[in-house]
Amino acid sequence: MDRRKQWSDLSPRQQRSVIAAGVVQVLLAAAALLDLRRRPAEEVRGSKKLWAAATMVNFVGPLAYFLFGRRP
Repeated sequence: MDRRKQWSDLSPRQQRSVIAAGVVQVLLAAAALLDLRRRPAEEVRGSKKLWAAATMVNFVGPLAYFLFGRRP
């Protein structure tokens, strides 16, 4: 039987890596949402509401916003 790993089954290094990835993800989403909130709608490609929803998609959403969602 294939048992899923529990938090306690991970090594301390793996636990730190998971925590670090989570912190980076939250900070990236927060930065994207803050930028989106402060930026005028004319400087955003598309709907601000859709970009706000997209920022909730793991690392992909905030990175997509920073790469494709903002006008120079």
